[in-house]
Amino acid sequence: MSMFSTGILVLTSPLHVLPLRIAPVLTSAAQVVERTLYVHLHPGLNLGTGGQVRPVYIPPLGDLCTLISRLYSNAADICAHLDVRVLLTNVRGQLAPLSGNNGPFATPQTLSHSPEVVLTDFPIQDSGQSSLVTQCLQKYAGHCYVCTSSLSSVLLYPRLKEVSGEEDDDRGGRGAQLNPLETFSDVVVGGTFDRLHGAHKTLLNISCLLANRRFVIGVCDQELLKNKVLKELIEPYDRRVQKLQDFLNDVKPSLKYEIVPLSDPFGPSITDPELQCIVVSEETRKGGEAVNRKRVENGLAELVLYEIQLLKDAHHADIEEEKISSSSLRTRLLGTLLKPPSPQPDLSLDPYVIGLTGGSGSGKSSIALRLEGLGAARIDCDQLGHEVYLPGTSAYQKVIQEFGPDIVNEDKTINRRVLGGKVFGNQERLKALTDIVWPEIALLVKKRIKQAKEQGKRVCVVDAAVLLEAGWTYLVHEVWVATIPEEEAVKRIVQRDGVKEEDALRRLKSQWPNAKLIEHANVVLCTLWEPDVTQRQVLKAWNLLQHRIQKRQETTRSSL
Repeated sequence: MSMFSTGILVLTSPLHVLPLRIAPVLTSAAQVVERTLYVHLHPGLNLGTGGQVRPVYIPPLGDLCTLISRLYSNAADICAHLDVRVLLTNVRGQLAPLSGNNGPFATPQTLSHSPEVVLTDFPIQDSGQSSLVTQCLQKYAGHCYVCTSSLSSVLLYPRLKEVSGEEDDDRGGRGAQLNPLETFSDVVVGGTFDRLHGAHKTLLNISCLLANRRFVIGVCDQELLKNKVLKELIEPYDRRVQKLQDFLNDVKPSLKYEIVPLSDPFGPSITDPELQCIVVSEETRKGGEAVNRKRVENGLAELVLYEIQLLKDAHHADIEEEKISSSSLRTRLLGTLLKPPSPQPDLSLDPYVIGLTGGSGSGKSSIALRLEGLGAARIDCDQLGHEVYLPGTSAYQKVIQEFGPDIVNEDKTINRRVLGGKVFGNQERLKALTDIVWPEIALLVKKRIKQAKEQGKRVCVVDAAVLLEAGWTYLVHEVWVATIPEEEAVKRIVQRDGVKEEDALRRLKSQWPNAKLIEHANVVLCTLWEPDVTQRQVLKAWNLLQHRIQKRQETTRSSL
C-alpha cells in the first residue's frame, strides 16, 4: 500500500463504540500515513447513501473529552512517530456563534499540511459498496478541508472487523456521558509546551472544546525554565509559540488565541476579568487553586477548574516520569543526532572524527573512555596540551619569548603555575598564550588522527574542553557535548579537586555555559544519572553513529 505524508481520518462510529476502536483504527492508519494524521469526528455519518453528505455541527459532550484523551494516549503507544491532531471545527457549544451558512465549514478549512489521503472507519456491507463510499468520502473531505488535488481514499473497516468487536458492544455504557459539556466564553491554560506531545495536545484540545470565544495560553519562559530537566534542550520560546499557533489554528480556527510569555506562575490568569475557566491536570490543580486565591485578592471572580487526567507513558525508562512529559522526551534526545553535521569536504571520512567537549565536571572524559572501550581511538587534548610545553617544541620557545625566562624551572621545563599567574584574569595575555598553544595542539591532533588511521581505527574521539573556543571544529565531522547541571558540576569539582564551592563556580563561569555549547552540538550526552544510564546513552550514540558512517560512505561511493 502507498504511504502518504499527511492524511485525514474521518471517524463515523457512534461515540459509545469509538473508544473500543481507536487502537485498531490508529494501527491501520499508521500503515498508510507517515507524518501528520488529522482526525475529524462525525459520529453516525453515513457514507453509503450515494447522495451528498455535508458536515454538520456536533455538540460538545462529556464523551468527547474522554475520546480525545483516549485518542492521544493510544497514539503515543501505537504510532508515536505520527503528529496526530484532533480537529474541532465542527464541534459547537450552544453559546458559540453560528457561521453564515449555519454549518461548520463556510469554505473548506486550510490546514497546516494539506491532506493527501482521507481514511475512514465507516463500515461497508460488501465490497461492491467500496467505490460508492470512496467517492462520497472524498467529496465529504473536500467540503471540510483544502486537500491535494490527487486526494486518495482508504477504507479501514475491512481490517478492523476482526479486532474491534461488534458494533452493538455496549461496554462502557451506551450514552454514559451523552449529556452536554458545560462550555465557557474564555478559557486559560499555562505550560512549557516544549516539543508538543500527546499530553499537551490533550490539554489544548479539551481547552478548545470548552472555549467558545477566546483561549489564552501562557507559555513558560525565562525564570520558570531554570529548574527544568535538561533545560538547555528546551526549544526556544518563538519556536514553541509557532508550533502552538499551527496546532491551534488547525484544531479550532474560530477561536481567538492569545499566547503570552510567562515569567511568573500566574500571568494573565489572575488579572483578566473575562476569563471563566482554567484547565488543569492532576499535578497542576494546586496551581489552579492558587490562581483563584489571587483572583479573589484582586477582586475577581474565581475560575472554574476543569481537571484532566495525566496520560501514562507506556514507554518510559527508569529515569523518566511515568506520565507523558517534555522532560522524558528531552531525555530521549540524549545520544541522538539533534542536527546534521556541517559538511567538511576537505576532511576524510576515514577515520570518522568526533569532537567531544563539555564543561568542568561534565563527565566528558569518562564518556571518551567509554567510547574508547567501544573501539574508538581516544585523543586526549589535555595530554597534548602538556606536550606542547615540553623543551624542544616550537611552542616552548615562543611561550618563553612572550612571557619571559622567569617561567622556566631549573630543569628547563615551563612552570605552568607561574605562567598561569601571568594570564589569570587578563584576557589579552591569555589570548597571547592560546594563540601560541592552540595551533600546536591542533597539529598534534592531526598527527594522532593520522596514526589512528594507520592502525585501522574507523572512529576517533577528540576529547577537548576548548574544542569550540579554539575553533577546532574543522578537524572533526561531528561535535558531541557532555552536559551536567551547574549545581551538580560544582559538587563534582569540589569533591574531585578539593576546592571551595565559590572557586568551583568561578571556574565554571570562566567557561562556555551549557546552553552555548549545545548550540553547536550535533549530539548531546548527560552524565547526571547512574553510570549504567550514561553507558546506555553512549551505546545508543555509538550505534547511531555507525549507521551514519555507513550511510555517508555508501553515498560517497555512489557519487564516484
